[in-house]
Amino acid sequence: MACAHHAGKWNAKDAALHLLGGDLGNLSRRRDQHSLPASINNWNDLVAFINGINKSWVEASQRLSTPVLRDLLEHSGRQMDEYFMGLDPFALGTPVSWAGPEPAPNWLDIAREYTERWHHQQQIRDATGRPGLYEPRLFAPVLDTFVRALPYTFRQVGAPAGTTVQLTIPGEAGGRWTLRRITETWELLAGEHASPTAEVTIAAEAAWKIFTRGIRGDQARASAKIIGDQALGAKVLEVVSVIA
Repeated sequence: MACAHHAGKWNAKDAALHLLGGDLGNLSRRRDQHSLPASINNWNDLVAFINGINKSWVEASQRLSTPVLRDLLEHSGRQMDEYFMGLDPFALGTPVSWAGPEPAPNWLDIAREYTERWHHQQQIRDATGRPGLYEPRLFAPVLDTFVRALPYTFRQVGAPAGTTVQLTIPGEAGGRWTLRRITETWELLAGEHASPTAEVTIAAEAAWKIFTRGIRGDQARASAKIIGDQALGAKVLEVVSVIA
């Protein structure tokens, strides 16, 4: 019953403990303005810091029983819901680091928090043989949020203005998105393009695993169909829509 995590293998309880730690940390830091001192100067520092607190929390909380863990998650989850509902969704908040370094609107930050809970819940379900959370009302917002990492993923990819990369995720929860080169940046548009430079198709159940680093490298490439510019299309498979 292992859940994939880039720092190693977590079992289902570890993943649930991680979610609890996320709730408690978010309430402390966001709502109560209580933060741990940290020296963070770049992306690597941020990842190392988050990996460290995640690891220490999961190790320290092993003494919690499963019933206690469930009760605490219910309690913290209600408080997180109340906190998020009190935010102006269109006001600028903290950056969503995998989408760019600039302050992000609260709706994107909240969507990011939702994807964190969804993908760990899905890992738990996969590990324990339970049905997936693939109904469109739950899964579509996850995919729509994850693909917002595409412009930042392509930020160092040079291409002529007008170059387009179309991503198709089939199914009711999926969709089509077009990444378009404008001057020196990339922009993400909803919908398809008549003649994309590269067209990438990924099954929905593989896409979320690629975007959360559950599938990488050759396995990711085998999960995708790329038409047109192969190098541009393959860059889509490097999307990472999680921090750590």
